[in-house]
Parts: sequence; structure tokens; C-alpha cells
Amino acid sequence: MDIWNSLTALSPLDGRYRSKVQELYPYFSEYGLIRYRLMVEIEYLIALSDHPHIPLRPFTENERLDLRALWNISPNTAQLIKDIETRGYGPYTTGTNHDVKAIELYLRMKLADTSLSDVLEWIHICLTSEDVNNFAYALMLHGAIAGPMGESLNLMVERIDQLAKQYANVAMLARTHGQAATPTTLGKELNVFDKRQIEQLLQYHLSVKLNGASGNYNAFEVAFPRVGWIQFSEKFARRFDKFDDGLPFEVNYVTTQIESHDTYAELFDILRRINSIGLDFCQDIWRYVSDNWLVQKPKEGEVGSSTMPHKVNPIDFENAEGNFGIANALLEFFSRKLLISRLQRDLSDSTVERNFGVAFAYSLLGYKSLQAGLRKVSANQVAIDEYLETHPEVITEAYQTILRRENYPNAYDALKSLARGKKIAREDLENFVHALPVSNEVKEEMLAITPANYIGLSARWRECDVPKNIVKGQKQQAAPATERLFLCSSY
Repeated sequence: MDIWNSLTALSPLDGRYRSKVQELYPYFSEYGLIRYRLMVEIEYLIALSDHPHIPLRPFTENERLDLRALWNISPNTAQLIKDIETRGYGPYTTGTNHDVKAIELYLRMKLADTSLSDVLEWIHICLTSEDVNNFAYALMLHGAIAGPMGESLNLMVERIDQLAKQYANVAMLARTHGQAATPTTLGKELNVFDKRQIEQLLQYHLSVKLNGASGNYNAFEVAFPRVGWIQFSEKFARRFDKFDDGLPFEVNYVTTQIESHDTYAELFDILRRINSIGLDFCQDIWRYVSDNWLVQKPKEGEVGSSTMPHKVNPIDFENAEGNFGIANALLEFFSRKLLISRLQRDLSDSTVERNFGVAFAYSLLGYKSLQAGLRKVSANQVAIDEYLETHPEVITEAYQTILRRENYPNAYDALKSLARGKKIAREDLENFVHALPVSNEVKEEMLAITPANYIGLSARWRECDVPKNIVKGQKQQAAPATERLFLCSSY
């Protein structure tokens, strides 16, 4: 992209942020959509030639290779196809004003002077545009998730996991309702988000359909009644496994002209939950930076404020938060809108589908900004320790629990009278313990408790760990709930 186009781009995704999201271009651009449509049309033509009850001659191996080479197009070829749609090209003197028809005409033009010139009438036979489009969009979504989106999520989770392990034993004050609460560890609190991210990476599937203009296989059945089109649809969906093993496609046999998009909505809801978890994480990290519990490493040459020279702002986390918000607004709209289509179909979903890449790109920006921020932060253990020690009242929970174990009457109320709404010191707690009518052994047990060591099992969260990666759509599933419970309780 030249500098002028970069500066005049309407969307910041194609201007300011282009370098950060350009790996999504092969999937969600007009070029990407054309390429996926070609793939579907070509594979359908080959599938027809393979079926014994369809009177289309078998293709030679070279013809198959030549056909499949046609969907590896250059941007210039994609522009040619776009010209067929918009203004005409070659033998097609006027534009089709129909993007899928332009794909068909392009294939006819390319095959006209080849050994496949006898099969031109079989291109797109029986299909409606949505038979092609729904496969194309499913391939697009899966490719982006198995590729750039999954890779970026993996990197983000790996960095969170790295920090969580590094600070597994750093005791810190917890805050519930913004107030001092039972201590925890920094590592465990980071891992809460790490684990939640992973648990959102569920096995997902996308439904596809291949059943014609009203979803009833009308044209298919009237022309080729011996084929068994339901089985053909199932086998056709599995053909794409050869390009991406484990492709999560399931055939929806009962549709209108369009596939119902329920599984799109499920996928977008999964992404929205992941983004919401990321947004929550950004806000917590922002607060830890604000409290000086986490410090950021300044980068030479960067400026934090145009007027305040000392500033090192948490801009990456703020940027991620904003991008997650934009992405989620779109993803929520997609999930709501795509479930609705008038009668057997209206075209209002088409323009919505063309914006899938916008939501994915803002999500990707969020993941990358969060990664960038996490690379700059480290724990300020001195500040964390000092703040924790200024809140000795948080161990009153431990005291009242031990006293209740010892059958001490009204233990909770005794500690409440001592500490609720008051600023108390360690000495006040020690005096309270010494005055208790309990054994010396119990007193020693209580006096040994400090805010720094009253962390429960929070430093042992790794024993409850679950697998953490997505690779080419093959998400590792978390251990079953019963297994995780066993792991977390078998100390």
C-alpha cells in the first residue's frame, strides 16, 4: 500500500493498523472470497465427475491438477473476475452485476480452449449462489481461526502463562468490591484469565449446505434422480479435509435457500466471550499498573504524553480494550442478525457477511496489543509486599476460622468488633491472640499467620492446569470436569 492510500484509507484497519492485520487479507478480502468461491466451484465440478450416476466423464489426473490450479489466483486475476462482474471482460461485454455468476463465466472462459471444453455446461449446474457462498464463508472463517487468529491467541495465552509461572509465589492483596480481601498470588490471578481463555477455545463446528434454490434439492433430483444427493452433500463437505485435516464442517440438510447460520452465531459468541475475558484482563492489568504493582519498561524514543515528560502510559492495554469493544459490538450484531432471514431468503445477510473480517481484525488487534503490553510489564514485588503488609486485617478471616474450629463462641463477632471499618496494626492482632483463652499451641498457630503466607493453595494452581493450544483448528480439549476436580483436590 503506497503512502497516499495508507493516509486516505477510510478504515483504520486499512490505514493505521494495516501492518498488524494484513495476515487476515487472504481470508476476508474480496480477493479471498473470490478464491474460496473458485475452490468450491472447482471441487464441485470434480465431485460430479467422480460420481457413477452422473453422466459427466471422469477427469484425468492432469485435468484435476489443472482445475485445482485455477483457484490459486493472483490479485490481477481476481480483478479480472471483478471486471466480469462490474463492466464486462473478453467475450462478456457487459457486467453481470452478480459476483457468483462472474466466477462461473471466468471458469468457462478459462476452460474453453482446454481439454475440458466439453464440460462447460456442467460448471455450477444445479447450484444456487448460496451453495457456493456458504462453503466459501465457512472455509474463510475456519482458515482465519486456524491461522492468524489461533496463532495470535496462542501467543497471548503463552505470555500470560509465562508471567503466571514467573510470579506463581508472589503473594499479593486481593480486592473484592475494591476493598482489601483475603490474599492471593499474582501468578494465580493471571492464570485465572489464562485458564478462562483456554476454556473458551472449544471444539466448534460450522454447518454447510448443498441443496439448491429452496433447500429441497429440486434441480438436483429432477436432473439426476439416482445420485442420492444427501449422501453426495455429506461426501462433498468432507472433500475439503484434503486441504485442511479435521475441518469442522457438518451438513445441514434442512434449510431454506441459505444455511441458517446458527453455527456462525455460536462461533461469534465464542469469540465474543474470549474478547470479553481479554477486555476484563486489560482492565485489571491497567489497575495493577496504576497501583505500581506492575511496572512497564519504557521504550527509547517513545513519548508517553505531549506535555508530561515522565509518563509511561499503559496504552497497549487501553488500545486492546477499545479494539475488543469494537469487535464485540460487531460480533454481537452478527449473532443477532444472521439468525433472521425473510421466508426462504433475503439478501440482507450478504453485506453483513462481507464484514466478518472487520470484527476478526479488531479482535486480532486486541490480541496483539495485549501481547505487546504484556511484553513490557514486570512485577514490582517491593510495592506489592509493602501494600500487602499494610493490611494485616485480612488475616482476621484465618483467625475466626481457627477459633470456630476450636469451638470458641462467637469467633466471627469477636474479630468483627476488632477490625471492621478500622485501621488496625499487626500489634493489635497479636494482643488479641495473647488474650484468648485457648491453648498455647493454637496461639502459636495463629501468630504464625501473616498476610504474606495466608495464600491458601493459590501458589499451586499449576496442578490444575489444562492443555493450552489450538493448532490448525484441532483444539485440545480440557480435561473432563471430574478429572480437573481430581487434579485440583489431590494435594
